[in-house]
Amino acid sequence: MKPRSLAQWLSRFGVAAFFIFYRVYAELGPAFERASGHRLVTTRGPSMGDSPEAIPTRLARGETADVVILDGAAADELGRRGLVRAGSKVELARSQIGMVVRAGAAKPDISSVEAFRSTLLAAKSIAYSDSGSGTYLSTTLFPKLGIADQVAGKSRKVRGPPSGEPVAAVVARGEAEIGFQQVSELIHVSGVTFVGPLPAELQPGFSFAGALTTAVRQPEAANALIRFLASPEAAPAILDAGLTPLSGR
Repeated sequence: MKPRSLAQWLSRFGVAAFFIFYRVYAELGPAFERASGHRLVTTRGPSMGDSPEAIPTRLARGETADVVILDGAAADELGRRGLVRAGSKVELARSQIGMVVRAGAAKPDISSVEAFRSTLLAAKSIAYSDSGSGTYLSTTLFPKLGIADQVAGKSRKVRGPPSGEPVAAVVARGEAEIGFQQVSELIHVSGVTFVGPLPAELQPGFSFAGALTTAVRQPEAANALIRFLASPEAAPAILDAGLTPLSGR
């Protein structure tokens, strides 16, 4: 008997995708659908934060998905909360935090730790996201540099899409002098100049990962999607989005 294709027994399954990786996912998703016969039904949202669209918030209130694609640390937290399957996490790409200024403004020096620290102290206003990069800056990096108190009064946390906006949009309007977010969220926004990534020794080592939820209904298809996004064929799309493919794939 001729084996049935996946398309004959499965037509669609749900994916909750984090905004930063969405550019990659949106490019590769149609190729996966053509190759596998599955139809992807996608919900977008931040991987953390207090917005109602955030993936943890959606899962906690009972929304269902087969796959989540989000910040690697957020995936680990969902595992501890019993919302994703233990051992199902697969890292897909790495990401760096970068900085922007308004288009036409001088580019500050952030080439070294000390130069970066001086730039933060000199800035009149600072914006960062309410997701992973902003949490790292406000709770880890600023205290590590010994400037948490000095920058607290001039810093602004920006709620991300869909109910909010990218940090770069705030900087483009002149509402913040400098802005920080993951590089992939900065480089495609008009009205700003990309200054560069934070010094390597200050980068937190963010990754993006795919994982199966504990409510997964189509585990074989879900695993196939994650393997596809982690394959060497995905590397060009990952690079174009401002992310770094994992070596050895």
